[in-house]
Amino acid sequence: MVKAIVGANWGDEGKGKITDMLSQEADIIVRFQGGSNAGHTIKNNYGKFALHMLPSGVFYNHTTSILGNGVALNIPYMFREINDIVSKGVPMPKILVSDRAQILMPYHILFDECEEERLAGKAFGSTKSGIAPFYSDKYAKIGFQVQELFLDEAELRDKVERVCVQKNILLKHLYNKPELDPDDIMKTLKEYKEMVAPYVCDVSEFLHEALAEGKEILLEGQLGALKDPDHGIYPMVTSSSTLAAYGAIGAGVPPYTIKDIITVVKAYSSAVGGGAFVSEILDEEEAEELRKRGGDGGEYGATTGRPRRVGWFDAVATKYGCMTQGTTEVAFTVLDPLGYLDEIPVCVGYEIDGEITTRFPTTARLEKAKPVLKKLPGWKCDITGIREFDRLPAEAQNYVNEIEKLIGFPITYVSNGPGREDIIKRTPQL
Repeated sequence: MVKAIVGANWGDEGKGKITDMLSQEADIIVRFQGGSNAGHTIKNNYGKFALHMLPSGVFYNHTTSILGNGVALNIPYMFREINDIVSKGVPMPKILVSDRAQILMPYHILFDECEEERLAGKAFGSTKSGIAPFYSDKYAKIGFQVQELFLDEAELRDKVERVCVQKNILLKHLYNKPELDPDDIMKTLKEYKEMVAPYVCDVSEFLHEALAEGKEILLEGQLGALKDPDHGIYPMVTSSSTLAAYGAIGAGVPPYTIKDIITVVKAYSSAVGGGAFVSEILDEEEAEELRKRGGDGGEYGATTGRPRRVGWFDAVATKYGCMTQGTTEVAFTVLDPLGYLDEIPVCVGYEIDGEITTRFPTTARLEKAKPVLKKLPGWKCDITGIREFDRLPAEAQNYVNEIEKLIGFPITYVSNGPGREDIIKRTPQL
């Protein structure tokens, strides 16, 4: 059976913790898209970790962690993460890398930095991890797949030189930067080959055999539905599909094998980078209070460290995100930080050009939207450590029940603390 764990919103919903929890019952965890541009924060018996390349199941001895063909494979970053977790006492995980995964090159990061610099005030707020240039090369068919590392040297050199011709025109005439040297790139590719060779696998075949044996497979997504390049807040989106449907492509499994889509939803909203954010708290003092209390250690990007934008729960955006993901169940996270509030605003609709709507609009109309807020009573206490839903304060139960009604998808898990054990299994009311 295949389960997908994905985000409903802008990312930062707490998918790492949910993947870590569900990995206890899984055999294989697959990262199917994205790269080192976003992270999943996990707190467990080994400590606190921010993973960017590795799947969130690497902390269990019984699991195999896979970087699928849809991933932007930053090989040095992957090895830094492996060395980091092992140095902190985590047993060496079993990791496989798809031979069809594409390699994120140092010049992708260079081009990302150059373009953000060129755009200046109109920049996209990139993490400068090279993701957009990487995917541009992939679809322009000038990227390097892992399997190409094992080509005859002369054949590989020929491709490197052809790529350099294209890249150097841009570097010289658009960005006024030094040109790429084919010798340097060949040296880098040779180093990458030596690093990744022990992990390379025909992942599609591996997963096909695992499915035939009845293994439990988790597909782990990065970011959330609103960052999808087709269905999100384009152009302020990422460069790979963040939807569960893409898991079949980015991992290499048949789409009909994905039976459960667990969509992670946060009890309030947060986002990194630019783009429309209707329920954003614009009062900086009020925003910073929630930011400091939020998550585990506050709402600061796991990759960049920069403060996340925060806002109230957005039922319009979340319902849309769950719909596009094909949600079968919802994991509702980071409920505990809201315990300081007397009342908790919830965005239940958008006002656009004087009209109220509960449908998530396209970007041009979204930019005009103002939040329609409904206030729910707060519970004014610490709920960390409670393990049963009916032991939560009535106001906290009511908050979860109201959110479930507003989004129209069943909430089966409620997270009320940073640890992997801080999870309440809940019977949906829908």
